[in-house]
Amino acid sequence: MSKIREAFANGKAFIPFLTCGDPSLEATKKNVLAMVRAGADLIELGIPFSDPTAEGEVIMDASLRALNAGTTTDKVFSMVEELRSEIDTPMVFMTYANVLFSYGIERFAKRSKEVGIDGFILPDIPYEEKEEFEEPCKKYGLDLISLVAPTSHDRIKMIAGDASGFLYCVSSLGVTGVRAKISTDIGGMIDIAKSVSDIPCAVGFGISTPEQAGEMSRFADGVIVGSAIVKICQEYGEEAAAHIEEYVKKMKEAIS
Repeated sequence: MSKIREAFANGKAFIPFLTCGDPSLEATKKNVLAMVRAGADLIELGIPFSDPTAEGEVIMDASLRALNAGTTTDKVFSMVEELRSEIDTPMVFMTYANVLFSYGIERFAKRSKEVGIDGFILPDIPYEEKEEFEEPCKKYGLDLISLVAPTSHDRIKMIAGDASGFLYCVSSLGVTGVRAKISTDIGGMIDIAKSVSDIPCAVGFGISTPEQAGEMSRFADGVIVGSAIVKICQEYGEEAAAHIEEYVKKMKEAIS
């Protein structure tokens, strides 16, 4: 079993997201440790990119702050290596194809494995174009996480049947961001996926309150939250860790 699959082995998984380097990599480290203390089951680490096409304003701004602070891919790798000496919680990179292209896809996969990363989420890679990323992932024992959207329809079975780690179910059309209401038939999406695979299904995009998390966890094996946590980073800067810990604890309790 992959380390990512293990994150779903003890009930519903809570999966928080952070943009690395916002406001600093030292703060990111503290924030990750706070999330682990609060019960996070798997951590999504965003590598900042200048054109994050799947992101709303909150995470786009966080990427810009991180880049302006001098965050680089190599510095993120070093931070993850330091974290791995303290925690064994599964961690995945959420980033974009250009980050891997510019670094070298195989070199990126190899370095990720060396520092203790367990997989990648690449939202701008269509299923049909994943092979050049998937081969290096398999070579280094990393999971390439597949995404399905509310419009995936007939493609859900195809994508779920071939998915590794977990299946990322996008709850809403559009970009990431806090939403007041989620109206997508999440249960229907997950039923289709589960008809062809036992892959864990986690829901993301738009979830921000314990009530929403609890509702989504009725259908899904895990809940992913990003923008709401990034907003805490934006508000409290270097002092965000305690506030993030409190928030993650509430969200984890809501899905337990």
